[in-house]
Amino acid sequence: MQSENRFFDDLAKLVNGAAGTVAGMSREFESNAREKAKQWIGGMDFVSRDEFDAVKALAAAAREEVESLKARLDALEGKVSEPVKQTVRAKPKDAE
Repeated sequence: MQSENRFFDDLAKLVNGAAGTVAGMSREFESNAREKAKQWIGGMDFVSRDEFDAVKALAAAAREEVESLKARLDALEGKVSEPVKQTVRAKPKDAE
């Protein structure tokens, strides 16, 4: 009877050791995969969320300014009853 208990004890130790080894291998594989993914993504031209938000805010401000300038231009053009002609100014005599 004693030999059977020893056999099962050794078998249990072997299975526990194999399970620990497999768990360690899976953790190592996962960490290596994460590192490779970080290197791959880092090599691409991705931007951070902060940079994206900053550029988005700049674009919104520029869009608002363009709309404001369009409204101002429309108001100025509406005040002028005739088309604006480009005039050529003569050079001042002092500039010659």
